[in-house]
Amino acid sequence: MNFSVDMHKLGYNAATAAQSLSIAGTNEKNEALAGIAAVLTKMKSFIMDVNAKEVSDAKGRGLPAPMIDRMTLTEARFDEMIQGIHNVIELPDPVGRILDGHIEPSGLNIIRRAVPLGVVGVIYESRPNVTVDIAALCIKSGNACILRGGSECFQTNLTMYELIQEALTNSAIPASCVNLVTSTERELVNQMLTLSDFIDVIIPRGGEALHRMCVKHATVPVITGGFGVSHIYVDNTADIERSVDIIINAKTQKPSACNALDTLIIHCEKASALMNNLAPELEKHGVYVHAHGVADELLRDYPFKAKCSEADFDTEFLGLHMNVVIVESVSDAILHIRKHKAIHSDAILTETIKNAKIFERSVPSACVYINCSTRFSDGGQFGMGAEVAISTQKLHARGPMALEALTTYQYVCHGDYLVRK
Repeated sequence: MNFSVDMHKLGYNAATAAQSLSIAGTNEKNEALAGIAAVLTKMKSFIMDVNAKEVSDAKGRGLPAPMIDRMTLTEARFDEMIQGIHNVIELPDPVGRILDGHIEPSGLNIIRRAVPLGVVGVIYESRPNVTVDIAALCIKSGNACILRGGSECFQTNLTMYELIQEALTNSAIPASCVNLVTSTERELVNQMLTLSDFIDVIIPRGGEALHRMCVKHATVPVITGGFGVSHIYVDNTADIERSVDIIINAKTQKPSACNALDTLIIHCEKASALMNNLAPELEKHGVYVHAHGVADELLRDYPFKAKCSEADFDTEFLGLHMNVVIVESVSDAILHIRKHKAIHSDAILTETIKNAKIFERSVPSACVYINCSTRFSDGGQFGMGAEVAISTQKLHARGPMALEALTTYQYVCHGDYLVRK
């Protein structure tokens, strides 16, 4: 079967570019990034128009509201995307860092040094800003990348990719260090997942189904993440008013985000007082509550409500839906969280140091928060400039992944014509 994109050739070109990029200087990489930011900024109106048409088409096809939200480039999101490039420029170059070293009695001088991964393949849905974020992070960390965006944002991704190519053509680094699969043919994804001769790691960004598909079919190592049920537990010593602010922020600031609140867990001693304050705010934002047990009775007059099922507790809503459950202790809250996909971002609101310590040591999520919104799980918010993804696995990288997570290490050993005895 003939395909519009030769994936083998794309992989070869990326791997070749990665060799050159791995030895590029920091100034060369930063100048290339500045050129990308300048070209994208110059063409902002054009990019926004292309995106607006795709968003309109998506609405016409009846795509889900969370997907439409994620694929929309607002003025603020565009500016944030460009600022992300400038933030990456300002960050230290992760390549060549000396991680540690020592000299053996034999005289062998061993240094462990950070080096690029090589070629990073990213398969993502909806979010056009990912095209730029990944390109910037990979260039700064000395990696080539192969990007495959979703069909719903194909033209936006293609437009920005072509502008990135224009900028790189006028830079000192190879333009083929950034590559886009310029077709929506689904079989090309399967080919990408098996390009183990050229791609060093696959990073999916999207829903749980995408991650599972990549893990199942890839012959290339896969870093999974970006999905999971986010919880907030309100302890019996929590400040009610300030807790309401955090809950509303975590649920409504960007409901389609993977770090948005899915399940609110409340200590029984705080349940009535908290819901009296929280319910009017949830109603203002149109939040649909899935109430479990006692919570259903506490919310008997709430207009947007249904009884919570066990399946709801395992659902990443990505919209204005939220579970509410009442427990009797911090231990009960932890048991609930561990049972229901505690891999992404979870928080405790408390004034008790002991309970905070118990929570942070017992919840196995990539990001655990004490008296903070779960919405902070983001490379930009962590001072990383931007992020490739949020890893929820435990090997190589965990949590928001940025420059350092796109490197591995090699041992560089020096001797004076040394032989082993």
